[in-house]
Parts: sequence; C-alpha cells; structure tokens
Amino acid sequence: MSATRPLLHLAVALDGPARYDADHYVDLATLAEYGALDFVTLGDSFARPGPDALAVLARVAPATRRIGLVPAVTTTHTEPFHVSTAVATLDWVSRGRAGWSVAVSATEAEARLFGRRPAAPTDALWKEAGEVADVVARLWDSWEDGAEIRDTATGRFIDREKLHYVDFQGSGFRVRGPSIVPRPPQGRPVTVVDISTTGEAGRRAAARYADVVLIRAGSPERAAALRDGVHRDARAHGRDPGTIRVLLTLAVDLGESETCPEPGLESGPPLAAHSTYYSGGPVDLAELITRWHAAGAVDGFHLAPIAPHRDLERIVNGTVALLQHRSLFRTFHPGGTLREHLGLARPANRYARAGGAS
Repeated sequence: MSATRPLLHLAVALDGPARYDADHYVDLATLAEYGALDFVTLGDSFARPGPDALAVLARVAPATRRIGLVPAVTTTHTEPFHVSTAVATLDWVSRGRAGWSVAVSATEAEARLFGRRPAAPTDALWKEAGEVADVVARLWDSWEDGAEIRDTATGRFIDREKLHYVDFQGSGFRVRGPSIVPRPPQGRPVTVVDISTTGEAGRRAAARYADVVLIRAGSPERAAALRDGVHRDARAHGRDPGTIRVLLTLAVDLGESETCPEPGLESGPPLAAHSTYYSGGPVDLAELITRWHAAGAVDGFHLAPIAPHRDLERIVNGTVALLQHRSLFRTFHPGGTLREHLGLARPANRYARAGGAS
C-alpha cells in the first residue's frame, strides 16, 4: 500500500433472490474473505420473504475467520434492547467482526404485521432510529470491560460495580438496562447508515452515530460533496470526521465486456434500484475505483453484485486482484476485528470513563 495514499476500503453485498440454504451465503462470504474485503452486508426488511439477515450471518460467522459481517437490522417495530443483545451476540460469535446496518420500516402493510402502531413518516422513523442507535451503544457500554469475574471458588460471576443502568428515554420507548450480554469484543460493533434514501433525519442520525456511511453518487465531484457534508455534520455533533468511513454503494453487473461508461446511469436493471449502476468488466471497474479513490471522493466502495456468485467471483479474482497487484489494496486482513479492518479504534466505555456514573 502506498504511504501517500489513504487506505482503500472495499465491501460487498450478498443480496439477491431469497435463498434458504446456508451454504449459499457461506460460499459468498468465504469468497469475499479470500479477497481480504473489509465486510459483507446482507439486506433485510419486513416487506420481503426470506431468512432473517442477522441470523444468516450468525450462521456464516463460524465458517469464516476474518471478514466483517453486517446485517440490516430494522429498528421500527423492534425493541431496542433486543437489537442490542442480538448484534452484541453476533459480535461474540464472530469474535469481533460484527456490524449492523440501520434500517426502518415505513409502510402500513409492514406495520400491520405487528399490529402495535400505524406507519409513521420517514423523518419520525429516522429520528427513532437515531435514538435506537444511541441506546444500543449505551447498552453495549453498560458492562464495563472486566465486569465478568467467573470465580467458582466464591460463586461470583459479575462485578456489580461494573454494571450500569442506562435509564434512556426515547420519543417512543424507555430502556433502563443493563444489557444481559457482556460488552462485545469490539466494545461497540460497527454502525452503518445508508443516507441515500433517509432524508434529513437519517443524515443527522448518520452524522451522530454511524461509523460507516453509505452514499450514492454519479460523479467523483458529487461523491466528494456528499462526503464533505457527512464530515461537516459530524463536526457539528462534536465528532472527529476521521472516525467515519464514507463508502460509495455501486451496483455492479460484470457480465459485459470491458467497454463500460462511467457509473451514474439514471436507469439500470431492477436489482440496481436506488444505486449508482456500473456495467462492464472487472478491469475497468478497478480503473474506476482507482480514479475515484485517488481523487479523494470516497474512502472506499460498497459493491452490490447483480448476479451474486458470478459478479463476486469476478470482483475478487479480477478487480481486487488487480488492485492488489498495483499495491492499492491489501492482500490480507492485518487484524482480527471489523474495526481493525476499517482503521477504527475500539471505543472507550463511557461509564468507565466517567467513573461509573451514568
């Protein structure tokens, strides 16, 4: 990796038609791991059939060793306490490779599945999602590191001085805590927010809580402007923009020849909905990634294959191999956790830092 070039980050989506065989997802994640990609994502919503994304990646975890695992988790109609424990559990079973992509549920049909409340406007849903991201992080911190004693001689399992109530009041929920799961290996698993369809409330939530922000853009200049906006909003919330990674989501169709245009087409196949779309070959995709990253437009790319097996194989063995040959992307994972892949520090526990006060 060139000393003058910022670290390039690459991730890939495992989405496609719903599959109920675990081996399908294990094979894809293993291939992505072979390419030393930072993480894989798996989408989810209450509006589509298919297995639960978080449960699927929990199955993938023991079959992989290094790749980060980021399922979509819907905060609407879902108890924040359950979100916290589920993602923390994924971090434990993957030994520090978990993240979660914040999602909301906006339709009346989805609301009727639960029957607890009607659908709400998008801004209200993303305000709530931000509150969930806040309390989830507090619950992860509610156990200090070293809170577990496990002393069979004395019968003491927990140092209760290192457990903390969060006493969080949101606009539609209240959580006291503490969690029932010890603090995750990463301290706080990585939080991902896609701001392309969230509206202003979603962008505010990303600026306050996201470790990774996903964007869509049709040109390097537009991507750089969006990245600058994320950094500006993060500063306004007292955050260091250097602790946020901004990745361009790019739907890729690598079934064509090496004569592709720049991405940014207004239309593409149905599976590319809401994404910047690329159609071409793996060599030109490597050239595109090189140009955009060298221009400082983004920190990396979140690639969404149109044909998962075919395109991911061509990404890893074609695009990634070429980037590695040019010393633009790593050839192995230097660390064991997703935060280490992304160059992000393990967060200090807010309660321990404050001397145990909440």
